[in-house]
Amino acid sequence: MGRVDLPHQWPLPDSPDLGEDLVAAYTDPTRHYHDLRHLTEVLTQLDELAAAGELFPDLPVTLAAWFHDAVYDGERDAEERSAVWAEEALRGLVPDDVVTEVVRLVRLTETHDPADDDPAGRALSDADLAILAADEARYAEYAAAVRAEYAHLSDEDFRIGRTQVLETLLDKERLFRTEYAYRRWEVAARTNVRRELAGWHASV
Repeated sequence: MGRVDLPHQWPLPDSPDLGEDLVAAYTDPTRHYHDLRHLTEVLTQLDELAAAGELFPDLPVTLAAWFHDAVYDGERDAEERSAVWAEEALRGLVPDDVVTEVVRLVRLTETHDPADDDPAGRALSDADLAILAADEARYAEYAAAVRAEYAHLSDEDFRIGRTQVLETLLDKERLFRTEYAYRRWEVAARTNVRRELAGWHASV
């Protein structure tokens, strides 16, 4: 695989072609948010969680991070197709139980609703949602990039869909399920989401 500026290099050095295929997927020019920068940020947040003492199995969570948006085209079943790619590509490269766990974790990123006794799911979900707690400028970039990925939708259709997503997030008892992420990111994330939602309501 070509050199990529990531906090984790591809964790399967004996399978460089697969790593290159994933990098190619994340660098597709049609992507605006779910791109290599997003993957890098997710991996960085996993590093932060681990450094803070959150315990989770490194290999399946790292592989799930690499695969969680391997397929992304704005369609509803992207997570499922990413999971299928992981299942097919990883067979024979890692133990079967790792494959099963990676597939489960990728599917979990559709709902971001891990069980309390699921440290791997909680870590991946929190790392994926950490963008919600970004500083105001980065959050604005994120929101604009999401809109660009749905450029095929009219402003009104996007507004309806986006407000539903934001309201669903705010309805959660807590956005972040690890204790570290909850303490560090919850307030900032809710502030950002409420601000964006207010902007959409004001645009009506």
